[in-house]
Amino acid sequence: MNDQKIWTAALIVIGDEILSGRTQDKNIAQVASWLNVQGIRLAEVRVVADDKDHIAEAVNILRARNDYLFTTGGIGPTHDDITVDAVARALGVDVVIHPAARAILEHYYESRGGLNEGRLRMARVPAGAELIENRMSGAPGIRIGNCYLMAGVPHITAGMLDALTGTLEGGAPLLSATLGAWAPESEIADILGDTERAHESCVIGSYPFFRNGTVGANFVVRSTEAHDLETCRAELKAALEAAGYEVTDGGI
Repeated sequence: MNDQKIWTAALIVIGDEILSGRTQDKNIAQVASWLNVQGIRLAEVRVVADDKDHIAEAVNILRARNDYLFTTGGIGPTHDDITVDAVARALGVDVVIHPAARAILEHYYESRGGLNEGRLRMARVPAGAELIENRMSGAPGIRIGNCYLMAGVPHITAGMLDALTGTLEGGAPLLSATLGAWAPESEIADILGDTERAHESCVIGSYPFFRNGTVGANFVVRSTEAHDLETCRAELKAALEAAGYEVTDGGI
């Protein structure tokens, strides 16, 4: 493990149903959380319609500037499941039937009506790809280069992430600590900025809220170094209290 390098990943969420608002995405949060445990930071997310050219364009941009690229959605059995085709186009390779994926599907559907044309689509991969195990519904995910193609159904995505746990190279996990205060951001902006500048290995995020007619904010300190994180958190708390604000550990 290389603790010095910051490893990054991007995520492409694919599907007209996400963009239309009919389906609310739940994968961004779980992918981000899983990546952090692997020592990889989710650097950017795109939501892309079911359009081969648009997906291929996003794949080539994001895979080039991140260590890893994940996609969710569009690897199912229907005509609008085009992620495999789009990624193959982006990589300049053919789409083929993966023999191991076909065998998995034949076994899975043996007692479920057999392997028909639609189900066989889930054995299609960009040429040269490897499989990501899917213990939930048979149809595997796909890995090719630094690209990881996963299902859009959140619990199936979770299973694929579990199968990938420990297989990706990453750095130190990003740690965090949260403080909360009934403080308007405009009144404590200098405190936040001064504290962050005093701790080069830490970043401080401020997340304001409005509740019961009162303005407050939660402050999240992040660092890969546990000692630096605690020092920064303690100094931020002390500075806020010195300014007259009651601080709640863990956030409000």
